[in-house]
Amino acid sequence: MRRYVQGIAAGALVLAGSQNMAANGQAAAKPELAYNLVEGQNLNAFVRDGKVAAHLLLRNGTDPRILIAFPAGNSGVGLWFAPLAAPATWRLDQAPAPVTLADAKGRPLYGIATTASLATPRLAIKRAVLSNVRFLRDYQAVGRFPDAVATPLRIEGSRLLYQRDRVDGAPGYRLEVAVLEGRIADGAILAGASGRITLRIVAASGDTPLTGLTKAELLNANAARDPAARDALAFLSYREKFLAGSWRFDTYFGRDTLMSVRLLMPALRGPAIEAGLGAVLARLNPAGEVAHEEGLSEFAIIDHRQNKQPGGDTPTLDYGMIDDDYMLAPVAGDYLLDHAPRRDALAFLARAVPSAGQPGSSATAGALLVRNLRFVLAAAEPFAARPDRRRLIAIHEGRLTGQWRDSEEGIGRGRYPYDVNAVFVPAALEAGAKLLRAGLLDPYLTPADRMSFGRADAMARVWRDQAPHLFRVDVAPREAAEQVKLYAARVGVPAAPALAALMGKPLTFHAISLDAQGAAVPIINSDDGFMLLFGHPSPADLNTYVGALARPFPAGLMTDIGLLVANPAIATPVVQDRFAPAAYHGAVVWSWQQALFAAGLERQLARRDLPATTRSILLDAQSRLWRAIQATRATQSSELWSWAYEGGRYRVVPFGAGKQDVDESNAAQLWSTVYLAVQPPRAPSRRTGKR
Repeated sequence: MRRYVQGIAAGALVLAGSQNMAANGQAAAKPELAYNLVEGQNLNAFVRDGKVAAHLLLRNGTDPRILIAFPAGNSGVGLWFAPLAAPATWRLDQAPAPVTLADAKGRPLYGIATTASLATPRLAIKRAVLSNVRFLRDYQAVGRFPDAVATPLRIEGSRLLYQRDRVDGAPGYRLEVAVLEGRIADGAILAGASGRITLRIVAASGDTPLTGLTKAELLNANAARDPAARDALAFLSYREKFLAGSWRFDTYFGRDTLMSVRLLMPALRGPAIEAGLGAVLARLNPAGEVAHEEGLSEFAIIDHRQNKQPGGDTPTLDYGMIDDDYMLAPVAGDYLLDHAPRRDALAFLARAVPSAGQPGSSATAGALLVRNLRFVLAAAEPFAARPDRRRLIAIHEGRLTGQWRDSEEGIGRGRYPYDVNAVFVPAALEAGAKLLRAGLLDPYLTPADRMSFGRADAMARVWRDQAPHLFRVDVAPREAAEQVKLYAARVGVPAAPALAALMGKPLTFHAISLDAQGAAVPIINSDDGFMLLFGHPSPADLNTYVGALARPFPAGLMTDIGLLVANPAIATPVVQDRFAPAAYHGAVVWSWQQALFAAGLERQLARRDLPATTRSILLDAQSRLWRAIQATRATQSSELWSWAYEGGRYRVVPFGAGKQDVDESNAAQLWSTVYLAVQPPRAPSRRTGKR
């Protein structure tokens, strides 16, 4: 279940709107952004106003918790309670209101005050964690956090109080829970006479606030009128950077930023696109690699200390992913060459970009983009010179993750991801060649650069021609039908629609990856969406691979509630279990992957060189996809969702709601807002038949 609420809500959500009272008891003005939604077991409330940005999460069910995440410093406070004997549901009695507090030294803390209640006889206090969200994530996932961030509880009458400075003495964190109905006794909160517990919650962080992008800077007139997506995007968009998702990723992620900017580009204004690209460029390492995730504030301090490094709270930057390294050039190229007026493109490239990892240093955006392109050309050269699967781009040694499917089972324990090698490397080479021809990079190139960049087009052709076929999997008709039938029975879905779609033909698809020996990892997957958006597939390839994705699950990826990102029907039972509907990158639906497929289909349908049979296949896939997207419209801004097959149909199950789910979904996810730009196709004209 996902329920989105603006303004004053009915039923379980009781919002006071403009009557919210700030901590000092005075009526507060309406915040610039405030909205609420219920998703699965989580009641979420978001607010942003000036220096305050916060996400309140109240967990329903038998494992209640209170959690507030702040984009400032990716910080947060959380209070976990012992499991309940019976499920209980929170009621938000007063919407979160922005507050500014002072710590014991008079320094400002920015946060929220709210009131919520729960119908349960007893809440036993389990643990509070006040620190960086990454430590809250760790506690939620594995029950651990560093001893250095432990915060003692102080009980003052009817009030629970957790507060401390940051570990380096800077302004820290505060969580205050005042019992308005009920009482505190023996480490628990007991219900009042009505059977309810009512709490006044005040939470704040001393980390440096971010500067929100204004509405005038964010979206243009092309953006869809979707209030839920607009609010989620606004909460995650700042001049300093875009946030990947809340509550769990209230910080910069390179891949998330790049893919979101690319898919949102038709609906974004220039300042927003440049904020996203600038954040990525600011976090390049000296070799030109794109940073995956940044560690901020208390996480950075503790990380530096544990590794016996200087740096204080200088952000730590993770370069463990490889796909983002090859995304930057094509996304930047699309903006600079196709969206920005030339004068704006030149001005952006000439702009000084302060380094996020080296305070006090900076370089122009153009010089940084050239740095990344040098990295791309050097990495691509071996395969371009002698195409061989051993010269493909592998994930880093010792890792199981390296691209967007960044759980340890995401690419089936492979080494060479399909999307990186078949799509992003050639796309990055092509972008470099186009930027060189346009003259936009001239002020930032050395004579050696001009020579190497001049080879980029030829290198791109080799990669496009040679890399994809290394990932091709062909399963004979009889074997494919048998495997699909067995897997359908195993997961409790009908096989007949899938078998009918196969029509006795081979099952052909691109493997999700190759293993260390070069063998295909036979997981049907959605990553051909990248090929549609960034590549130039032949009509024959479009017929084959789009058809494979659009077939009904488990012969393909399509279900009534969305396009799955993985289908392990052809894999062994052991691997099938790793790609279950409870797995983060298993047989689940990721909202942005559907948008990627939709945007890619639209791009391919704009071509004028496709035969009628190919266009028919693409149009059929487009129709199926948009029916599924529209059927799950209420879930679009979520990160992902799972499913159950009941009563002859698929039903959406919020990810994280099940006991077997490995994690929980973010209620606001950056790349799930891309439907503001990725919109249903217009109906063909009756007179011309043109779109």
